Amino acid sequence: MQTPSFGQMNAFMTVAAHRSFVKAAAELGLAPSTLSSVIRSLEKDLGVQLFNRTTRSVALTDIGEHLRGRLRPVLDDYLSAIES
Repeated sequence: MQTPSFGQMNAFMTVAAHRSFVKAAAELGLAPSTLSSVIRSLEKDLGVQLFNRTTRSVALTDIGEHLRGRLRPVLDDYLSAIES
């Protein structure tokens, strides 16, 4: 397993928050296709599927929910450190 980059984790958290690749891509300043590629690469690196995708919806898998729950406090702490 490759260690994911901060950018990949940030992309994951943004898609998870919006439940939309289009909205997350707009927030991150990326094309939706680029963001989709980042998430596919992350899933490949981790060896797990993080999102269930259809043409109309994006939902976290159980593993994706678990990862989001573990990352949220870490990213909040990171942002707090940057702000201070």
